[in-house]
Amino acid sequence: MAIASFPTLVIDCPDALALARFYGAMLDWPIVDESDDWVEIKADYGQMICFQQVEQYTAPDWPGQEHPQQMHLDVSVADLDEAQAAVEELGATVHEHQPGETFRVMLDPAGHPFCLCVE
Repeated sequence: MAIASFPTLVIDCPDALALARFYGAMLDWPIVDESDDWVEIKADYGQMICFQQVEQYTAPDWPGQEHPQQMHLDVSVADLDEAQAAVEELGATVHEHQPGETFRVMLDPAGHPFCLCVE
């Protein structure tokens, strides 16, 4: 039996509301809680991601390690090209380093790497 359930990922960023809107739109999860420096999005089945606003935020530098990524999200998609176009419309950018063919490394609006992965 698990000790806990529904682990929550907390992502540091320069603008919590903006990044929550980005991931909320990409995952179709609504914002369920919002304060000055904290925003939560939540799926209807309970999974949640939180965004914490941090002063003097420094974006990760992947694949370098001067400012390591420390975490990243992998999300499943049916079509890489369609998913890439959709997240770019939301504010993501393609990372210059693409080490594989079954996934695409993207950067969210705060510079965090995340991967679009073929289902």
